[in-house]
Amino acid sequence: MKVTAPMAAERAREIAASFDLRALPPDFHANPYPVYAALRESAPVRTMPDGSWFLSRHADVVAVYRDAHTFSSDKKVEFTPKYGPGAPLLEHHTTSLVFNDPPLHTRVRRLIMGALTRRAIAEMEAGLVVLVDRLLDAIAARGGGDLVDDFAAAIPVEIVGNLLGVPRADRGPLRGWSLAILGALEPKLTPLQEELGNRAVREFVDYLRLLVAERRKQPGDPGHDVLTRLVQGEEAGEQLSEIELLQNCIFILNAGHETTTNLIANALVALQEWPQQKAMLLHDLGERPMTLAVEEFLRFESSNQLGNRRALRACEAGGVALPEGALVTLGIGAANRDPAQFAQPEVLDLAREDNRHLAFGFGIHQCAGLSLARLEGRVAIGRFLARFPGYRLTAMPTRGGRARFRGFLKAPFAVR
Repeated sequence: MKVTAPMAAERAREIAASFDLRALPPDFHANPYPVYAALRESAPVRTMPDGSWFLSRHADVVAVYRDAHTFSSDKKVEFTPKYGPGAPLLEHHTTSLVFNDPPLHTRVRRLIMGALTRRAIAEMEAGLVVLVDRLLDAIAARGGGDLVDDFAAAIPVEIVGNLLGVPRADRGPLRGWSLAILGALEPKLTPLQEELGNRAVREFVDYLRLLVAERRKQPGDPGHDVLTRLVQGEEAGEQLSEIELLQNCIFILNAGHETTTNLIANALVALQEWPQQKAMLLHDLGERPMTLAVEEFLRFESSNQLGNRRALRACEAGGVALPEGALVTLGIGAANRDPAQFAQPEVLDLAREDNRHLAFGFGIHQCAGLSLARLEGRVAIGRFLARFPGYRLTAMPTRGGRARFRGFLKAPFAVR
């Protein structure tokens, strides 16, 4: 089944000529990569109608990631007019780890990383295998299902729920809250996205207050329980404020949920479009081939397609002068298809070596949970293929229709 709709070069150049993240046509959402290629060729540092800049070359995106002193991740200036003063979405997105600079970023990241050590992640693998096999058993009993709902989305919700110590009976709303909050990050915010996002933050915060109060009474193992680490803070440093604590718990769920869901589902759909690559992988599902494959899935269909920075001083990006305060969008999905960095970037090559993709970002803001996401991807995709090598899509998958997060809402499939 051909899932990714082709786009004529002329159409890609037409969209690139008036490129605007706030007014993207449906065929861009279906397949943005020809447009990204046209941008790299004609305007790799593209000025958009709102006065911001879009970067599409790998080297330029890396240069901005490297220079955290010039390019800020703090979003207060950008998000205050977008969400409005006092809005729950504003409080969340300007307090969470990913949208802040040091020292808050440094403190929160250090606390999270203390529970995501190499040893702690290795100890998660056995439980992850049990979870994945249980999902596969249910799929086998039904003869199929949905790659998103019945498999990809069910894995990170459980893993992150375990990290935060969320009781299993309370995990039902987690995915809906996550989708609503992240949906409000789209370049163009609709009234419905705003309403659902604000409601999700309020409901999530109300729930977390109860969970935090319980954890203060009965702490968990700080070596494995991220929430306990955040509650207790640093032994020789300051603790997080209540707002910082609550909003970064929400961030951990969101960061660990959407991107990993997309990684797994995007990979399994891509293999339907690239049967030769699927056959090659099925020939050897060992740790090394699966590790390379996961990196290529991350590059080829990056779960997170966009990043954002604000210039703290007059500077340049890609040879173009930028004024102080310039808003810059980092085209992660575009950079990961840059032929200057990757040979045959439009080809899914599961044996690709030296794969320096930017799916997890780069520099001080590189994803704190990247090792866990890689483990989830390797185990989930590998065990799915071993169990159901002949799986097939039974209907055209439904894409999420978002510019920032690339994934599917539905992907029906059968295994017999």
